[in-house]
Amino acid sequence: MRKRIYEIIEQYHKGDTASLVYDVVMLIAIVVSIVPLMFMKVYPVFSVIEHVTVTIFIIDYILRWLTADYRLGKEGRSFLIHPFTPWAIIDLLSILPGLQLLGQGFKIFRLARLLRIVRLLKILRYSDKFQILGRVIVKEKKILWAVFVVSVFYVFLTALIMFNAEPHFNPDTGAVTFSGFFDALYWATVTLTTVGYGDMIPVTDIGRFVSMLSSIFGVAIIALPSGVITASYLDELRNARAEKEKQKEETENESE
Repeated sequence: MRKRIYEIIEQYHKGDTASLVYDVVMLIAIVVSIVPLMFMKVYPVFSVIEHVTVTIFIIDYILRWLTADYRLGKEGRSFLIHPFTPWAIIDLLSILPGLQLLGQGFKIFRLARLLRIVRLLKILRYSDKFQILGRVIVKEKKILWAVFVVSVFYVFLTALIMFNAEPHFNPDTGAVTFSGFFDALYWATVTLTTVGYGDMIPVTDIGRFVSMLSSIFGVAIIALPSGVITASYLDELRNARAEKEKQKEETENESE
């Protein structure tokens, strides 16, 4: 019985109608649960939506916990490990904002309204493409980590230069600029990513020179991980396609 539940709640496999229905219900519940976040006013129907969707999420959480040994393959230890796995934590965070509706005793779990956005992460569980992207990130984590470290170092370096080179008061506009180191970090980050909102601009020659270098360097920083992820993502798609074709051939041979 538990094995069949595991097969249903896991990602849909072709031919398993029950699993398909379960996935569709979960996706609808996830999408509907974030609808209240799109409105400023609170309507009575939102309370009903929260009750129903949170109940569905709780049932899903319990079922996944009860079948953790099939997923993790560590027998009895699986039930102890499961609550600390990334997906289980996301599931729990999705439930907590709605627990206050189930009784006064759950007021301790009142979390910010925005915490409900975590529920969108649950959609990733039902998408092959996002799972492939996750495998790509894990596969190329060393390169991506190296790029991240270089980016952080460069942001900190340019922020330090700008904070000390630029005046904290712009004499041309009369506005306060780079009033704190966080302002410099903010400027360095948006410049490195080539966004450059323009709400903070350097007025000294040194600052403008650093700004030009940061913009040029930012193009390289963005291009490097993008190329790595794209190439690896295409490889994963080819491998997935080849695996499906292989399974199809094996199924056809068995039927013959």
